[in-house]
Amino acid sequence: MTAGVDDEATSGHDTNPGVLATRRGSGSGGGKPAEAGAEDGTAAGGTFAGNEGGGPGGEAAVGIDRAEAVSEARPADRRLPDVRYAEQARARLAELAPDADPGGFSLGYHLLHLAYMLVTDLESRVHRPRGWTVPGFRVMFKLWVLGPTRPSRLAELSVMSRSALTNAVNTLAREGLVERRHAPGDRRGVVIALTERGTAAVTEAFTAHAARESAWFADLSPSERDQLTHLLSRLVAGRPD
Repeated sequence: MTAGVDDEATSGHDTNPGVLATRRGSGSGGGKPAEAGAEDGTAAGGTFAGNEGGGPGGEAAVGIDRAEAVSEARPADRRLPDVRYAEQARARLAELAPDADPGGFSLGYHLLHLAYMLVTDLESRVHRPRGWTVPGFRVMFKLWVLGPTRPSRLAELSVMSRSALTNAVNTLAREGLVERRHAPGDRRGVVIALTERGTAAVTEAFTAHAARESAWFADLSPSERDQLTHLLSRLVAGRPD
């Protein structure tokens, strides 16, 4: 099987921070991608665990102390090359582009870098062995959550062009994972739906997908995950036109 669209897997669509955010319960470590909650516009994450009531001994301070401890425990020459590069690039910007925002650069770099690594990892470890791409899984996941959905809405929620969605659906349909149906009450309208085989496939794949995500986010406490999810959700909701 080759369900999904290869060129979508490496596009900017699949490195959207919304793809990365994960709805977590308090300490469960499991959960499911925030896409499931984002379909109806609800904010991901639970209580915002910022500095409210925390002060120097709060959760945010604990996270800072932990990061400083890790930095001190790892000599500069043993830090990961991509982390060293980000620091070098930020310092170099002061010479190359003195008017640039170094904080904005660092945030954007780390978000994009994490997105690329996460998508590549999920693709190679979870979805390629099952014969589809991350975009193919995302389409099936949304159908799993929403039920039969019109193509226009499915394309919008998947951040895919209509042509890219059509290609993905055609491939998934050839594999017997999705099907086109007449829209209820509208014989001229069409909806996309999972088949019985597709439902079983996405249910099984989601277990592996969620477990791999949990491994990626293991260094964060439950409250830190909630805070990061909250902040990423704000960025997604407040994106530029």
